[in-house]
Amino acid sequence: MSVNNRIMVCLVVCLIAGQTAAQGFAGLGMDAEGFAIPQPDPTFDFPTDHGPHPDYRIEWWYLTANMTGPDGTDYGLQWTLFRSALAPQAGEGWSAPQLWLGHAAVTTPTDHYVTERIARGGIGQAGAVPDPFSAWIDDWALTGDWQTLSMTATGPDFGYDVDLTAQGPLIFHGDGGYSVKSASGQASYYYSQPFFALDGTLSLQDGDIPVTGQAWLDREWSSQPLSADQTGWDWFSLSFDDGSKMMGFLLRQTDGASYSSATWITPEGQTTAYPNGAFAADPLETSATSGATVPTTWRVQLPDRGVDVTVSAINTDAWMTTSVPYWEGPVRVTGSHAGRGYLEMTGYE
Repeated sequence: MSVNNRIMVCLVVCLIAGQTAAQGFAGLGMDAEGFAIPQPDPTFDFPTDHGPHPDYRIEWWYLTANMTGPDGTDYGLQWTLFRSALAPQAGEGWSAPQLWLGHAAVTTPTDHYVTERIARGGIGQAGAVPDPFSAWIDDWALTGDWQTLSMTATGPDFGYDVDLTAQGPLIFHGDGGYSVKSASGQASYYYSQPFFALDGTLSLQDGDIPVTGQAWLDREWSSQPLSADQTGWDWFSLSFDDGSKMMGFLLRQTDGASYSSATWITPEGQTTAYPNGAFAADPLETSATSGATVPTTWRVQLPDRGVDVTVSAINTDAWMTTSVPYWEGPVRVTGSHAGRGYLEMTGYE
């Protein structure tokens, strides 16, 4: 969501700190008393909003990329920094209530590499500042002016150093960036830069690989983004060969129903937001991964735009072996529209 969310698993840091509330996936439906709550009709202020929002409980900088090597091999890349507040009050140094979590991953057709970093806020180990923009945890960094960014991360058996160049505008999801997540009204502020061109180097066990491709960066913050009966989500970011793009997600509920939302993006960056029920995603095939059995081939539809596609994982075992595990990996798109993208799935066992 990746959610891709989009992905909201940053509350794992709350679990590490001893907060074991089990309302919604990873506690994301628990009460947000004392924290700020997203409101309709938001006004964004840049570059300030590229930085952190400590009055809100949950926040992330979430980048995924589809890349190609010189021999035509497809690769996927993920860089994510999550911020989670343990309490709604401010603090300095070790008393600062902000906790930070970093996820980095590289997916190849045969392998999936993943690593995780956890840091306490207030001591400089991790954080984000808006101007000049920088988000970091330890030696992982995402820096630049949002027209151009540099991104680095390393793990025990992989690394990457890539440059990103925006080739289109920022995109605001939902109603002007106010993204509703449930029938009961839970919501987040959510915008993206889905038009990054990528150029750089992957470092794998067999050596360095020059790569080029497309990247999608999500920014999202909230304090209670899910309702208590929502158990996980399936989030799609798809870039089609004709230049158009689509974000869509399903939030699954304990009663078997789901809540959906989607954004259609033209090649020029014009958007159309779609409400609950307009977007559909139905599993076609499942795969047993190293962590859970998950759908890895989907039929995805947005009838208003003539979208009826099959979305297939490049590597079905893109399981994130992190503190709160989930599936995240690159996908191919065929059918009414061809292209590439990313899929994130949480709450599967």
